[in-house]
Amino acid sequence: MTHFVKPKLSASKKKKNIPEGLWTKCPISEEIVFTKDLEANLMVVPKSGYHFPIGSRERIKSLVDEGTFEEFDAAVKSADPLKFVDSAAYPDRIKRYEKESGLPEAVICGLGKMDGIPVSLAVMDFRFCGGAMGAAVGEKITRAVERALKKKIPCLIVSSSGGARMQEGIFSLMQMAKTSAALGRLAEAKLPFISILTYPTTGGVTASFATLGDVIIAEPGALVGFAGARVIKETTKQTLPPGFQTAEFLLKHGLIDQIVSRVEMRDRLISLLQVLYQHKYHARKVPTATPFPAPAATAI
Repeated sequence: MTHFVKPKLSASKKKKNIPEGLWTKCPISEEIVFTKDLEANLMVVPKSGYHFPIGSRERIKSLVDEGTFEEFDAAVKSADPLKFVDSAAYPDRIKRYEKESGLPEAVICGLGKMDGIPVSLAVMDFRFCGGAMGAAVGEKITRAVERALKKKIPCLIVSSSGGARMQEGIFSLMQMAKTSAALGRLAEAKLPFISILTYPTTGGVTASFATLGDVIIAEPGALVGFAGARVIKETTKQTLPPGFQTAEFLLKHGLIDQIVSRVEMRDRLISLLQVLYQHKYHARKVPTATPFPAPAATAI
């Protein structure tokens, strides 16, 4: 009967495991995509259109002309005005955020060009403290707006944030008024401000500069809102509609102007800048983004 005994394979003959990170699974379509192809497509799944998160430096690279971006205010960092301590001291948390994200703060600001058009750019990064807005973030964004005003150029802000930073209390909340006032001065000078909303844009960021754009654009499927769905449901005592707080829902109800895929974002922004800033338009092939599938019901 030994002829029918299943032979045991040695460890050297076992099938080798596929290296981690080689493939990425789309959470919507469950499609398996080669990670390098996904990165080349700006972390957008080709078939489903699902947008994976992307870092601020990668996003800046995808928007501005090569070699034109100059960063400003990199030395502006978070302080600890309240000496805040919960499970860890706030300064220790900041050090951890810096190490994990490789960034000095939750926003990168600077000047660049888009198809030769000069712009002042501020790009938030969710990897640093959930993109939370503290005094340093508010100061950097305000300076980016003031830089646009001084140079008489457009301002673009890409938002990705959980809201105001609780560890700084009232100091973080004051950034809502501070950034909004700066944008008011930009509007008086008749200089364009384009706001780009990504997943997620919530809290005090939504309640201030993110929704003050002359044109407000969102990526497909972006979560945009102020309070969480659970809080809103408990407060209003109402069942929330399907897709509540998605970019698609807010486009339908007039809060945002356009939904644009990340792979089309640069061309769309250039077209808008030509009209709003240069007062001319050169036709570009900019197809409308495929609507992102809304969930069957709102998570609460």
